[in-house]
Order: sequence, then C-alpha cells, then structure tokens
Amino acid sequence: MAARDMPAGEAAGRRPGWRDRLARSDLAHDFVRDPSAIAASVILLVFVVASLAPQIVAPYDAFDPNQFRLTDAFLAPVWLEGGDPRFLLGTDDQGRDMISAIIFGARVSLFVGLAGVLLAVIIGVAAGLVAGFVGGWVDAVAMRVADIQLTFPAILIAVMVDGISRAAFGQADHNRVAVLVLILAIGLSGWVQYARPVRGATLVERNREYVAAATMMGIARWAIMLKHILPNVLTSVLVIGTIHLAVAVILEATLSFVGLGVPPTEPSLGTLIRIGNGYLFSGEWWIAIVPGCALVILVLSINLLGDFLRDALNPRLK
Repeated sequence: MAARDMPAGEAAGRRPGWRDRLARSDLAHDFVRDPSAIAASVILLVFVVASLAPQIVAPYDAFDPNQFRLTDAFLAPVWLEGGDPRFLLGTDDQGRDMISAIIFGARVSLFVGLAGVLLAVIIGVAAGLVAGFVGGWVDAVAMRVADIQLTFPAILIAVMVDGISRAAFGQADHNRVAVLVLILAIGLSGWVQYARPVRGATLVERNREYVAAATMMGIARWAIMLKHILPNVLTSVLVIGTIHLAVAVILEATLSFVGLGVPPTEPSLGTLIRIGNGYLFSGEWWIAIVPGCALVILVLSINLLGDFLRDALNPRLK
C-alpha cells in the first residue's frame, strides 16, 4: 500500500487509534450492512438515553403528585374518542401520563437488568476461570454446583431469594431493599450461563504456549488468568451478556407483575403492566397494553442486537 493510500496516522508512522481500528474492523463492517442491528441499536439507545435522564425526556414527572390529577385518570390515547392531546398514549388510574410512566418504569427495569447481568458476569466468569485453570476438585465442585442449579428454573431461584429476603427483613424493610434483592436474584440465577462457556474456553487456553511461557517466567496464577486468559474468553461473555440482559428484563418484569419485584413507589414496566391488568377488561386496555408493548420493543431490540453480535463475532461464519 502506498503512503498516500494509507490513513494519515499510519502514513506518519503513528499507531492508529482505537477509533480508526474500530472503523476498519469486521464488526463495524457487518454492523453498517445489517438494518436490523442498526434499528435495534437506535431503539435501545433511545431507551437508555430516556432512562438516564427521565426528568428531561419525559413530558411529566410520573412521581410528582403536583404534575398529575385524579380528574385526568383513565383518559384514552389521543387517537381514540375521549383522548386528550396532552397525553398522547392516555393516562393510568392515577392520572399519570403513560409515556412518562413508561420512561420512568424503563429506567428501573434497565437498571435492575444491567446490574443483575453484571453480577452474574462477575460470579460466572470468576467461577469459570478458576474451575478451568485450576482443575481438579475445584473444577468438579464448581461444575456440580452449576449442574444442580441448572435443574431449577431461573424464576424459581428468584422467588426463593425474594422469599428469604422477606423473611429476613420483614415486609416494611424489604421494600427498601427490593431493588437490591432483585439484582441479587438475577445474578444468582444467571451466573451458570457464563461459568460453563468460560470454563470450557479456559481449558483450551491454559494449554497454549503463552500460558506455559508465563508460568515458566514465574507469573502468579491470578495474573495469568486475569491478564492473559480472560481477554481471550471475553467475546463469548459479551454475546451471552447481551442476550442475558433481555432475559433479565423479562425476569424483573415477571417478578414485578406477580408482586415480588420493586415496590409501587418505584414502579418498573412489570409493575405498570400489573396495575393495568386490573383494568384490561373494563375498557381501559391501554394501561396494560401500552407498557406491555414498550417491554416487547425493548426486549426485541436487545435480542436482535445480541443475535447480530453472536453472528458477527463467530469466526466459523466468516
């Protein structure tokens, strides 16, 4: 390649920055040619931005009593008879704007889902790395624990964690730690998804020449696992984590729908659907259907992005 055809940084002998490497990577090349991935990313970005600044994005503050009135309760969406232009998607039983309630509810759902996935990643990756690298009885015990947990559905583990917390703290104190309990439940129910693939990849990586060289140099085991093996197994963790986020959001919504999730003072999308479910057959269907559609769109966008990453990062499909 001639110097004039090379990027300016390389032509001058400088190492290209991460932006240049990302722009010329196969992942970026595949992304700009995948309409579904672009659409999913845009939708997810909208949800994230709205969740980060709901007081700015939402038309009203869904938890400020001064901004909603009971006289505005049960207003239909604007395209139906009885709709009010102030509330495009209608209002709920307390007169809250549905768009604002969804934005504030999505903030809770995304925070709980992301924090729960992060906890599952930390536990699962640590267990998989140690089990695969150390081997022996450590590997056997870790994998038997994983096998036992796989026999229990994730929602059952989450219900067990919620029940234990209610017995330990009581109902009044439980409401104050309900979000943390949900995060713990999601993390404990999902760590196996990361532990088993990471353990398998570690079993392969530990026999590589670079690991043997690092061992001969006297580098500590924990340093070999964190600095040498971990970067080589993160690709699968990224894909699993993206798909697991959708599962975590659904799990949080399910628990909140049955009354085991966040308290009514911090409603999530699942709580909004549960509230609207009582009015579903009385004519005010939008109170349940609108947040339900928002949940479907959010989860679908995450799943589409996860499918793209799975295909783009799979070397067998190249």
